[in-house]
Amino acid sequence: MEGEKKGEFSFNNGGVGPAVSPRSRLPPIQTSRNVSFKKKDEIPAEDDGICHDDSVPPVKAQTIDELHSLQKKRSAPTTPIKDGQRSPFATISDEERQRLQLQSISASLASLTRETGPKLVKGDPARKAETPKISAVHHHYFTPTISVTDSSLKFTHVLYNLSPAELYEQAIKYEKGSFITSSGALATLSGAKTGRAPRDKRVVLDETTAEELWWGKGSPNIEIDEHTFLINRERAVDYLNSLEKVFVNDQFLNWDPEHRIKVRIVSARAYHSLFMHNMCIRPTPEELEEFGTPDFTIYNAGQFPCNRFTHYMTSSTSVDLNLARKEMVILGTQYAGEMKKGLFGVMHYLMPKRQILSLHSGCNMGKDGSVALFFGLSGTGKTTLSTDHNRFLIGDDEHCWSDNGVSNIEGGCYAKCIDLSKEKEPDIWNAIRFGTVLENVVFDEHTREVDYSDKSVTENTRAAYPIEFIPNVKIPCVGPHPRNVILLACDAFGVLPPVSKLSLSQTMYHFISGYTALVAGTEEGVKEPQATFSACFGAAFIMLHPTKYAAMLAEKMQKYGATGWLVNTGWSGGSYGTGSRIKLSHTRKIIDAIHSGKLLTANFKKTEVFGLEIPTEIEDVPPEILDPINTWTDKASYKETLLKLAGLFRKNFEVFANYKIGKDGKLTEEILAAGPNF
Repeated sequence: MEGEKKGEFSFNNGGVGPAVSPRSRLPPIQTSRNVSFKKKDEIPAEDDGICHDDSVPPVKAQTIDELHSLQKKRSAPTTPIKDGQRSPFATISDEERQRLQLQSISASLASLTRETGPKLVKGDPARKAETPKISAVHHHYFTPTISVTDSSLKFTHVLYNLSPAELYEQAIKYEKGSFITSSGALATLSGAKTGRAPRDKRVVLDETTAEELWWGKGSPNIEIDEHTFLINRERAVDYLNSLEKVFVNDQFLNWDPEHRIKVRIVSARAYHSLFMHNMCIRPTPEELEEFGTPDFTIYNAGQFPCNRFTHYMTSSTSVDLNLARKEMVILGTQYAGEMKKGLFGVMHYLMPKRQILSLHSGCNMGKDGSVALFFGLSGTGKTTLSTDHNRFLIGDDEHCWSDNGVSNIEGGCYAKCIDLSKEKEPDIWNAIRFGTVLENVVFDEHTREVDYSDKSVTENTRAAYPIEFIPNVKIPCVGPHPRNVILLACDAFGVLPPVSKLSLSQTMYHFISGYTALVAGTEEGVKEPQATFSACFGAAFIMLHPTKYAAMLAEKMQKYGATGWLVNTGWSGGSYGTGSRIKLSHTRKIIDAIHSGKLLTANFKKTEVFGLEIPTEIEDVPPEILDPINTWTDKASYKETLLKLAGLFRKNFEVFANYKIGKDGKLTEEILAAGPNF
């Protein structure tokens, strides 16, 4: 065009753009749009290959909500036919199956005074489309006898057996203090309580438990009556029913299928649901369809306090166990460990009734099938020594010993995190990834990297993860009968030998004692070791008298040919402050000799006072440390310290001395005779 200069714009070609000379115009690109008027057979062959047509049909959605609904596949597992028989659930529709599930959960949440369960519907209340107006399950088990309440007019949404990914979403969106850390683990806060509250734990005292359970001095069981339990249960159920949504986990305890227990956990927090998802055994979709009525139910209303004016209450926290009703109620504490240990206590009651021994122990298995149990209090090295890369891990904390062999009670691990490092505990470090719950840890606000040395919230920082996160775990977590029972003690007095072979009566004595020694704080200049005793290496969780578990242990050891060992991982050559800690490398060589069976063939001699059988030689272990008196330069001081520790053992055992095992009480006499003699 005349008069147009370089850089001027023209409105030709239907738009604004730089003026272009007709001669300089590029030929139009031939596309399918350009030739759409032609018939397919009229398109030149060269046109068909001009450019790759990667267009795809548009999505089958008219709105963004419809598009989001296409993103997720519906989980609708079907139960396979087993042994030629069809599951009773396989013949019913998905709708009917869900109705029965909700009916069972509604029964669990039924108020005792209103005699009816809440109206339940599955799904997240945030997704309004999932909330039906009328078609929720509201199953009446009895005719209501009092007026309709506000909570009975509303739907309670049930978030049932959610996956870790779903629980992450719930926690991050609705629970303050929930964050994804740099490793992918979910960091959470347990509120004001960062540990268990043993003084607030209660067990219903009735005619049965009065006879069966251990009560009185030394016992962890503090009584509550049935009426007070029901008051607390009602308070917890009312709180849960008042919420817009609750989390429900249906899971198992005990990897032995013949003796497993079905548990239901009803909670108000995604953190609690994910914690129990990790710690209990996760059912397959088929097992979940056939779950039915649980054997035991936990009502975790930990965000809501108990009434301090209620009888037997000593604070706003109460953890109540009713063995007859098979229920546990949690009020006033959000610490998730209460659920784990509460169920462990239940197993300590239920399993012995089946002649199965429940144990607070670690357990591993060699490639030759040899199984070892490890007992030990905090600081004894139980976790370190039971985690052996040359052996399979069956479990790290809770086990059962039945006529079928050993089995892990749990489906996960609950590891301490304080001062955790990749070098010291590589397996735990690597297990802290997506799906793991990190309790009360401190992390960088930008990078989200956890500082495991930071105790700002608590020293009791923890990680809860599925057991399959450990690389050398044996799945299923079961094994044959143990060959070795290893009792660990960190003796800061420095007078116990590094290893001793125990007779059956000695095994029972030291099992009931549950000894270790802790080094006192130095703030006031105190350097004297402090003896700690915990019956059966887990007094806080046992339900029956310790001698009953000890008698069962001895019976099974005798029946299946297991050998008992006492291993000291503490001091040698003097007490704490004078002597030195026994090298971990030496302890590992001792444990290896136990596993291989070589230590059984060694020559032994008996020590004074405690009467322990100690080997005279172990491969790659300095022979002089095997008898502790050899490592003390002051022999008189050694004997004085030895007698002092023996006196502490005797004093601790006084509470058990008058308890007769069996009709004639001979077993009690044998156990007492196996203690220190001076």
